[in-house]
Amino acid sequence: MLVLSLAACGNPPSGEAPEDAAYPAHPITIVVTFPPGGGTDLLARRIGAELQETLGQPVVVENRPGASGNIGARVVAESPPDGYTLLMVNSSFAINPGVYRHLGFDPARDFAAVINVAFVPSVFVAPAHSGLRGLDDALAAARAGQPLPFASCGNGTPQHLAGEMLARAAGASLQHVPYKGCGPALTDVTAGQVAMGVVTASSAAPLIAAGKLRALAVTSPARSPLMPTVPTVAEQGVQGYALDQWHGLLAPAATPPAVVAKLNAAVAQIVQRPAMQAALREQGFTPATSTPREFHDMIAADMRRYGALTAAIGLRAD
Repeated sequence: MLVLSLAACGNPPSGEAPEDAAYPAHPITIVVTFPPGGGTDLLARRIGAELQETLGQPVVVENRPGASGNIGARVVAESPPDGYTLLMVNSSFAINPGVYRHLGFDPARDFAAVINVAFVPSVFVAPAHSGLRGLDDALAAARAGQPLPFASCGNGTPQHLAGEMLARAAGASLQHVPYKGCGPALTDVTAGQVAMGVVTASSAAPLIAAGKLRALAVTSPARSPLMPTVPTVAEQGVQGYALDQWHGLLAPAATPPAVVAKLNAAVAQIVQRPAMQAALREQGFTPATSTPREFHDMIAADMRRYGALTAAIGLRAD
C-alpha cells in the first residue's frame, strides 16, 4: 500500500520536533508532472498562490513533464522528506505502476498522501455532424460490425482506460486511437477523423458549447456541474461504471506527520473558500478535500483497479 506518514489521520504527536513546529521556514516547491498550461498545472498554480499567503513562504511550481509523469514523481521521491518538495499528480499516478516496468521509484513506498483537492470527469464526444446522438448509438455501432474507433489523450491515460472500461462493461468492440494530449485528440474528433473521443470534460466544454462536438456521456458517478444536461455512462445502462480523475498532493515518504497535517489543513481551508470553489468549477473541476488516510486509500484502490485493467488488456510500456 501507499505509505501514509500520518499516524491515526489526526493530531500531531505531543513530542512534535521544533523544526516541525516552525514549518515552513523557507520556500516550498510543488512539482507538476505535466507541461505548463494543462489542468494539473493550473490547479497547482492556483492552490500554490493561496498556500503562499496562508503559510507565509513562497510556493514555486516546477514543471517536470515526461514519461507519463514518472520523471517528476522520481524527483520528489528522491527529495528530502521535509515538506519542502511536494508532488501534484492526477490519476495517472495510480495507472503508471500497471503500465511501466521500470518507474525509477516505488509508488507504494516512496510517498506520503497529503490531500485530494479536485476531481474532473472525462466525457465521450462525437463530431457534431455524426450519427452518434447518444451513447446508445455508439454502443450499437460498436456491436454491429467493425470496432468503433475512439480517440484518447494518450496510452495509459485515464481517458484511454475510460474507453477500455466501457468496452468491457458494455460488451462493445472499441478500437483505441491514442494521441499526444487531449488537444490533438479533440482536433481530429471535431474534424470527423475519428468517430468518437474520450477527453477531459474541461477540455471539451468549449467545443461542445460552440456546437462543434456532441457530448454523449460523462464518465463520473454523478453528472458534471460543467455540463449538467449530459447524462453519465451509468445512467445510460452501463451499471457500476464510474471513472473520475482525481488531483492531489503527495510528499516524500517519512515526511514528519506534523508537517503533513499542517499542509493538509492549509490546503483544505484554501479549497473550501467560496472564491476558490467558484474558480475551480469554472475550469471544470469538482472541488474536494480529504484526510491523508482517505487520499491514501483512494490511490491504493485505484492502483489495484487500474492494475487489473491494464493487465487484462495487455497494456505495458518500457
